[in-house]
Amino acid sequence: MSGGATSGPRIGVLALQGDVREHARMLEQPGAHVTAVRRPAELAVVDGLVVPGGESTVIDRLARITGLREPLREAIADGLPVLGTCAGLILLAARLRDGGPGQETLGGLDVTVRRNAFGRQTESFETDLVVPALEGPRADGPPVRAAFIRAPLIEEIGPAAELLAALPDGRAVAARQGRVMGLAFHPESTGETRFHELFLRVVREG
Repeated sequence: MSGGATSGPRIGVLALQGDVREHARMLEQPGAHVTAVRRPAELAVVDGLVVPGGESTVIDRLARITGLREPLREAIADGLPVLGTCAGLILLAARLRDGGPGQETLGGLDVTVRRNAFGRQTESFETDLVVPALEGPRADGPPVRAAFIRAPLIEEIGPAAELLAALPDGRAVAARQGRVMGLAFHPESTGETRFHELFLRVVREG
């Protein structure tokens, strides 16, 4: 992860478990200063946070052990910009179906998410998505190539959130609410940078 002086925003990647390095690379390319977040003191100094893919039950358990769970909830409620992918979407959901024993979420997105909705690892797949909300100079670029790996699914979107992307059959796989964005897939696995670029614009706009 980057170190030293930089003019870019300081973005934390929740580094308890999951695709931490992959997200760090995606954020450093457009100029962010990336730092690992494992303790409340590290969370307190970031301008935005990425909650990566991984195992949501493990991340939830480790957040409790490290004392991060309540600071994370409070930071999100106070308006910290957050991007969550796969397990990150699960953790950001207001409501969870098929969660692990005792599993809780951090909240931030007015959605209902079903964990492991697409089945086991062997049923992972890639597909192209059209995402109109990807604004800016690359908005007319190719469709998003999205990797779904033991992915969750957004089953309901409440009035406070909005749909960002859906599969061709209409099932919702990305949503946002204010400065919080959740994706059921892994853009970092396919080299898709536009979601990270959109997230950094949200951070910079304050």
